[in-house]
Amino acid sequence: MKRIWVLLNALGIFAVLLLLWQSIIWINHVPPYMLPSPWRVYQVIVERFPALAASFEITAGAATMGLAASIVAGVAIALVFAQWRWVRRTLYPYTLLLQTVPIVAIAPLILMWVGPGLGSVTLIAFIICLAPIIANTTQGLISVEENFVHLFLMHNASRGQILMKLRLRHAVPQLFVGVRISAGIAVIGAITGELFAGSTTVGRGGLGYSIIYASQQLQTDYLFALIVAATVLGFVFYFVVSFFEWWFLHQWHESARVLEVE
Repeated sequence: MKRIWVLLNALGIFAVLLLLWQSIIWINHVPPYMLPSPWRVYQVIVERFPALAASFEITAGAATMGLAASIVAGVAIALVFAQWRWVRRTLYPYTLLLQTVPIVAIAPLILMWVGPGLGSVTLIAFIICLAPIIANTTQGLISVEENFVHLFLMHNASRGQILMKLRLRHAVPQLFVGVRISAGIAVIGAITGELFAGSTTVGRGGLGYSIIYASQQLQTDYLFALIVAATVLGFVFYFVVSFFEWWFLHQWHESARVLEVE
């Protein structure tokens, strides 16, 4: 029953936002080329759904590959940081710099080095996703209580066994926090990459490429449709990661059980 109320509240807020959008157009007499109506955006989505779906698929593929690569690399780097404190103290601050470097500034350089296409877009998504996964996984790996570590040592556990059977298991909830953060920004990274790399597939382009085309042609209604598609893609990534988080954690970690109760 609570979930139904949550859904109804979300739909109610969405309806209010649409009404506010339409009211701004009516009150200020905004021309369609500046701000199309919600109904017109819906019509464009229906009319150009095949093109939207093709762009959606391309961007989703690049974002998925970038996110997957960042998970593998981020966990591997975090494991190294957890094993050797001097490595963590030396290199960890540099990994955090990935969050401060504006991706828009380095995207042209990546395009110059790698070349236009799927490779550049995936690499940009990978870079933008990497830092949250490293930071959260490392924190989870090094936050194990000393009593648990001493218990493993009493049973003659090796450093590798402590790392894989204790620290890594303890870090899984923190890892998913990082993945949830990266899931949303993976879409941003892929779209940003497409803004610079252009079409990632011959004859077709992702959402970022289509956004450039729509803005240049002053197709504001189609531009809003692309924004809706990008938002939907971000939600899809978030809910897929949330499902895997629940699937991995609901039998043994209290965070997933709290979500079930709510």
